[in-house]
Amino acid sequence: MSKKRGLSLEEKREKMLQIFYESQDFFLLKELEKMGPRKGVISQSVKDVVQSLVDDDLVSKDKIGTSVYFWSLPSCAGNQLRNVYRKLDSDLQNSKNRHAQLVEQCQELRKGREESEERAEAVADLKAVEQQHNELKVELEKYRDNDPAAFEAMREAIAVAQASANRWTGSTLYAFSPFSLTGVLSERGEMESLVLWNVTFHIIITMHVEVFGVYTGKENICYLRDL
Repeated sequence: MSKKRGLSLEEKREKMLQIFYESQDFFLLKELEKMGPRKGVISQSVKDVVQSLVDDDLVSKDKIGTSVYFWSLPSCAGNQLRNVYRKLDSDLQNSKNRHAQLVEQCQELRKGREESEERAEAVADLKAVEQQHNELKVELEKYRDNDPAAFEAMREAIAVAQASANRWTGSTLYAFSPFSLTGVLSERGEMESLVLWNVTFHIIITMHVEVFGVYTGKENICYLRDL
Protein backbone atom coordinates (compact mmCIF):
# COMPACT_ATOMS: atom_id res chain seq x y z
CA MET A 1 0.00 0.00 0.00
CA SER A 2 1.45 3.37 -1.02
CA LYS A 3 1.97 5.99 1.66
CA LYS A 4 -0.56 8.82 1.61
CA ARG A 5 0.90 11.98 0.12
CA GLY A 6 0.96 15.05 2.35
CA LEU A 7 -0.64 18.32 1.35
CA SER A 8 1.38 20.93 -0.50
CA LEU A 9 1.65 24.46 0.88
CA GLU A 10 -0.93 25.75 -1.61
CA GLU A 11 -3.34 22.98 -0.66
CA LYS A 12 -2.88 23.80 3.02
CA ARG A 13 -3.62 27.45 2.30
CA GLU A 14 -6.86 26.50 0.52
CA LYS A 15 -7.91 24.27 3.43
CA MET A 16 -7.32 27.01 5.99
CA LEU A 17 -9.22 29.54 3.88
CA GLN A 18 -12.17 27.15 3.82
CA ILE A 19 -12.28 27.32 7.62
CA PHE A 20 -12.59 31.10 7.49
CA TYR A 21 -15.11 31.19 4.61
CA GLU A 22 -17.37 28.48 6.03
CA SER A 23 -17.57 30.00 9.50
CA GLN A 24 -17.12 33.71 8.69
CA ASP A 25 -15.91 34.11 12.26
CA PHE A 26 -12.91 35.40 14.17
CA PHE A 27 -10.31 32.96 15.53
CA LEU A 28 -7.37 32.86 17.86
CA LEU A 29 -4.29 31.02 16.62
CA LYS A 30 -4.74 28.20 19.14
CA GLU A 31 -8.30 27.70 17.86
CA LEU A 32 -7.05 27.45 14.29
CA GLU A 33 -4.40 24.94 15.38
CA LYS A 34 -7.20 22.73 16.72
CA MET A 35 -9.36 23.12 13.60
CA GLY A 36 -6.56 22.64 11.07
CA PRO A 37 -6.24 18.84 11.48
CA ARG A 38 -9.94 18.47 10.57
CA LYS A 39 -9.02 19.80 7.13
CA GLY A 40 -5.85 17.72 6.90
CA VAL A 41 -3.45 20.45 8.05
CA ILE A 42 -1.34 19.35 11.02
CA SER A 43 -1.38 21.73 13.96
CA GLN A 44 2.40 22.30 13.82
CA SER A 45 2.15 23.90 10.36
CA VAL A 46 -1.03 25.97 10.94
CA LYS A 47 0.87 29.02 12.21
CA ASP A 48 3.14 29.25 9.13
CA VAL A 49 0.27 28.62 6.72
CA VAL A 50 -1.93 31.29 8.30
CA GLN A 51 0.97 33.76 8.34
CA SER A 52 1.52 33.21 4.61
CA LEU A 53 -2.16 34.03 4.04
CA VAL A 54 -1.76 37.19 6.12
CA ASP A 55 1.32 38.19 4.10
CA ASP A 56 -0.72 37.85 0.89
CA ASP A 57 -3.62 39.88 2.37
CA LEU A 58 -5.96 36.89 2.11
CA VAL A 59 -6.43 36.77 5.89
CA SER A 60 -6.73 39.79 8.19
CA LYS A 61 -4.98 39.96 11.54
CA ASP A 62 -5.47 42.37 14.42
CA LYS A 63 -4.70 42.59 18.11
CA ILE A 64 -7.66 43.17 20.40
CA GLY A 65 -6.61 43.66 24.01
CA THR A 66 -3.97 41.04 24.71
CA SER A 67 -5.22 38.58 22.07
CA VAL A 68 -4.52 38.39 18.32
CA TYR A 69 -7.47 37.47 16.09
CA PHE A 70 -7.54 36.21 12.51
CA TRP A 71 -10.44 36.40 10.07
CA SER A 72 -11.25 36.35 6.38
CA LEU A 73 -14.59 36.97 4.70
CA PRO A 74 -15.46 35.94 1.12
CA SER A 75 -16.24 39.56 0.27
CA CYS A 76 -12.76 40.61 1.46
CA ALA A 77 -11.19 37.87 -0.61
CA GLY A 78 -13.15 39.04 -3.65
CA ASN A 79 -11.93 42.59 -3.17
CA GLN A 80 -8.38 41.34 -2.81
CA LEU A 81 -8.62 39.35 -6.03
CA ARG A 82 -10.02 42.36 -7.85
CA ASN A 83 -7.11 44.46 -6.61
CA VAL A 84 -4.66 41.82 -7.79
CA TYR A 85 -6.37 41.71 -11.18
CA ARG A 86 -6.19 45.48 -11.58
CA LYS A 87 -2.51 45.49 -10.69
CA LEU A 88 -1.71 42.69 -13.13
CA ASP A 89 -3.72 44.41 -15.85
CA SER A 90 -1.80 47.65 -15.24
CA ASP A 91 1.53 45.82 -15.35
CA LEU A 92 0.51 44.15 -18.61
CA GLN A 93 -0.39 47.48 -20.19
CA ASN A 94 2.92 48.99 -19.09
CA SER A 95 4.77 46.04 -20.60
CA LYS A 96 2.93 46.49 -23.90
CA ASN A 97 3.81 50.18 -23.98
CA ARG A 98 7.45 49.41 -23.24
CA HIS A 99 7.50 46.79 -25.99
CA ALA A 100 6.11 49.30 -28.49
CA GLN A 101 8.80 51.83 -27.50
CA LEU A 102 11.57 49.26 -27.96
CA VAL A 103 10.25 48.25 -31.38
CA GLU A 104 10.21 51.91 -32.44
CA GLN A 105 13.77 52.45 -31.17
CA CYS A 106 14.94 49.34 -33.01
CA GLN A 107 13.47 50.62 -36.25
CA GLU A 108 15.15 54.00 -35.77
CA LEU A 109 18.52 52.36 -35.14
CA ARG A 110 18.24 50.32 -38.31
CA LYS A 111 17.96 53.44 -40.44
CA GLY A 112 21.23 54.10 -42.26
CA ARG A 113 22.52 50.62 -41.39
CA GLU A 114 20.97 48.77 -44.26
CA GLU A 115 23.24 46.27 -45.99
CA SER A 116 25.09 47.90 -48.90
CA GLU A 117 28.39 47.61 -50.74
CA GLU A 118 29.66 50.79 -49.09
CA ARG A 119 28.82 49.53 -45.60
CA ALA A 120 30.42 46.15 -46.32
CA GLU A 121 33.64 47.89 -47.38
CA ALA A 122 33.60 50.06 -44.25
CA VAL A 123 33.17 46.99 -42.04
CA ALA A 124 36.03 45.23 -43.86
CA ASP A 125 38.29 48.28 -43.39
CA LEU A 126 37.42 48.40 -39.70
CA LYS A 127 38.33 44.74 -39.25
CA ALA A 128 41.63 45.30 -41.08
CA VAL A 129 42.49 48.24 -38.83
CA GLU A 130 41.62 46.21 -35.72
CA GLN A 131 43.84 43.36 -36.91
CA GLN A 132 46.72 45.76 -37.59
CA HIS A 133 46.24 47.29 -34.15
CA ASN A 134 46.46 43.86 -32.50
CA GLU A 135 49.60 43.01 -34.48
CA LEU A 136 51.24 46.28 -33.41
CA LYS A 137 50.38 45.53 -29.79
CA VAL A 138 52.11 42.15 -30.09
CA GLU A 139 55.14 43.80 -31.72
CA LEU A 140 55.26 46.46 -29.02
CA GLU A 141 55.23 43.78 -26.34
CA LYS A 142 58.51 42.41 -27.74
CA TYR A 143 60.26 45.72 -26.96
CA ARG A 144 58.74 46.23 -23.53
CA ASP A 145 62.03 45.31 -21.82
CA ASN A 146 63.72 48.23 -23.64
CA ASP A 147 61.14 50.72 -22.46
CA PRO A 148 62.85 53.94 -21.20
CA ALA A 149 60.52 53.95 -18.22
CA ALA A 150 61.64 50.42 -17.36
CA PHE A 151 65.30 51.48 -17.60
CA GLU A 152 64.64 54.46 -15.34
CA ALA A 153 62.96 52.21 -12.79
CA MET A 154 65.98 49.89 -12.96
CA ARG A 155 68.37 52.81 -12.32
CA GLU A 156 66.34 53.85 -9.29
CA ALA A 157 66.37 50.27 -7.98
CA ILE A 158 70.17 50.13 -8.39
CA ALA A 159 70.57 53.41 -6.51
CA VAL A 160 68.42 52.13 -3.65
CA ALA A 161 70.33 48.85 -3.54
CA GLN A 162 73.67 50.67 -3.54
CA ALA A 163 72.59 52.97 -0.71
CA SER A 164 71.39 49.98 1.30
CA ALA A 165 74.69 48.16 0.70
CA ASN A 166 76.61 51.25 1.86
CA ARG A 167 74.66 51.21 5.11
CA TRP A 168 75.37 47.51 5.62
CA THR A 169 79.14 47.76 5.04
CA GLY A 170 79.92 51.31 6.11
CA SER A 171 82.13 51.71 3.02
CA THR A 172 81.80 53.48 -0.29
CA LEU A 173 80.66 51.11 -3.01
CA TYR A 174 80.87 51.23 -6.79
CA ALA A 175 78.04 49.54 -8.68
CA PHE A 176 78.45 48.25 -12.21
CA SER A 177 76.72 45.74 -14.44
CA PRO A 178 78.54 42.37 -14.43
CA PHE A 179 78.90 42.78 -18.20
CA SER A 180 80.80 46.04 -17.62
CA LEU A 181 83.56 44.44 -15.52
CA THR A 182 86.71 42.79 -16.79
CA GLY A 183 89.61 41.57 -14.69
CA VAL A 184 91.06 38.63 -12.79
CA LEU A 185 89.62 37.43 -9.49
CA SER A 186 91.90 36.06 -6.79
CA GLU A 187 90.93 32.97 -4.76
CA ARG A 188 89.43 35.04 -1.94
CA GLY A 189 87.11 36.96 -4.25
CA GLU A 190 89.23 40.05 -4.85
CA MET A 191 89.89 41.68 -8.20
CA GLU A 192 93.36 42.99 -8.99
CA SER A 193 94.15 45.70 -11.57
CA LEU A 194 90.44 46.09 -12.31
CA VAL A 195 89.47 47.58 -15.67
CA LEU A 196 86.04 49.28 -15.61
CA TRP A 197 84.16 49.76 -18.90
CA ASN A 198 81.40 52.32 -18.87
CA VAL A 199 78.84 52.34 -21.69
CA THR A 200 78.92 56.12 -22.07
CA PHE A 201 82.55 56.85 -21.17
CA HIS A 202 85.68 54.73 -21.53
CA ILE A 203 87.60 54.92 -18.25
CA ILE A 204 90.42 52.69 -16.99
CA ILE A 205 90.76 52.49 -13.21
CA THR A 206 93.21 50.38 -11.19
CA MET A 207 92.21 49.59 -7.61
CA HIS A 208 92.21 46.85 -4.99
CA VAL A 209 88.59 45.91 -4.37
CA GLU A 210 86.43 43.10 -3.07
CA VAL A 211 83.62 41.96 -5.36
CA PHE A 212 80.21 40.74 -4.27
CA GLY A 213 76.88 40.48 -6.10
CA VAL A 214 73.34 41.62 -5.45
CA TYR A 215 70.30 40.38 -7.39
CA THR A 216 67.91 43.25 -8.11
CA GLY A 217 65.17 41.34 -9.95
CA LYS A 218 66.06 41.80 -13.62
CA GLU A 219 69.87 41.65 -13.59
CA ASN A 220 72.75 40.90 -11.26
CA ILE A 221 74.58 43.98 -9.98
CA CYS A 222 78.20 43.73 -8.82
CA TYR A 223 79.23 45.95 -5.92
CA LEU A 224 82.92 46.81 -5.43
CA ARG A 225 84.04 47.71 -1.93
CA ASP A 226 87.33 49.52 -1.22
CA LEU A 227 89.64 47.38 0.87
